[in-house]
Amino acid sequence: MASLIESAWQYLITNFSDFQLACLGSFFLHESVFFLSGLPFIWLERAGWLSKYKIQAKTNSRASEEKCIIRLLVYHFGVNLPVMIFSYPVFKYMGMRSSLPLPSWRVVLSQIIFYFILEDFVFYWGHRILHTKWLYKHVHSVHHEYATPFGLTSEYAHPAEILFLGFATIVGPAITGPHLITLWLWMVLRVLETVEAHCGYHFPWSPSNFLPLYGGADFHDYHHRLLYTKSGNYSSTFTYMDRIFGTDIGYRKLKALKNVEVEYNSEQKKQ
Repeated sequence: MASLIESAWQYLITNFSDFQLACLGSFFLHESVFFLSGLPFIWLERAGWLSKYKIQAKTNSRASEEKCIIRLLVYHFGVNLPVMIFSYPVFKYMGMRSSLPLPSWRVVLSQIIFYFILEDFVFYWGHRILHTKWLYKHVHSVHHEYATPFGLTSEYAHPAEILFLGFATIVGPAITGPHLITLWLWMVLRVLETVEAHCGYHFPWSPSNFLPLYGGADFHDYHHRLLYTKSGNYSSTFTYMDRIFGTDIGYRKLKALKNVEVEYNSEQKKQ
C-alpha cells in the first residue's frame, strides 16, 4: 500500500510543479470532496429518504439550495482560490514540501491531531466573536440565513468570515510546514467534518455516536436553530471548549429533557 501511494505521488511531482500541486491541486481536491460529500444531502432532503434521521422537520426550498450553490462557487473561486495562491509563499517559507520521501504515519498522525486541537481552540473564540451584535449583523448572519442547514451550507458565509475563520484551519499547517500530502489529508478530514456537522441528519452511524467529545450534526444543528445571542455550541469539531466555558448549557438541558421523554415513552409502551 505504501509503495502504491509513493508511486502515485511520484507521478504527481513528476508531471506537476510544486505550485500547481499546492494551489491548483489543493483547490481541485477541496472542491471535489466538498461537493461530492455535500450534494447527496440535498438529494436526500428532496426525495424524503431517511427522513426519520432528519433533525428538523423543516426543509429548504429549491431556490434557497440553488442560491447556496451559486454563491459557494463565487466565493470559492473569488476568495478560496486566491487565498491558496497568495498563501503559497508563506507555507513554503515555513517548510512545506511535496518531494519524496513521504512522511511516516506517526508524523502525519501527530500533526493532524495537533491541527484538530489548535483549530478547535482558535475557531471557538473566533466563532464567539462573530456572535457579538455588530459582527453577527454585518458578517455572520449570512451563514445563519439557513436555520435548517444542509451539508453545503457549511461553507456558505460572508467573504470576511471565510478569511477570519479560515485562519483557524490553516494556522496549524502554517506553523508546522507539513508535507503536502499531510496538508491534503487535513483538508479532506476538515471538509468532511464540517459537511457532516451541517448535514441536518443524525444517523446511527454518525461519528458523534462513537467518538467521545465529537460534536457532529445534532450538536451544531442546535446552534443554527436558536437566536444568535442564545445559541451556544460554538465549537468546531469537538465539544470540550463549549463544556469548559459553559456555552453548551442550553443544549445539554435540551438533551436531558429529550432523554427523560424517551424513557417515559418507553415505560408507557411496556405497560
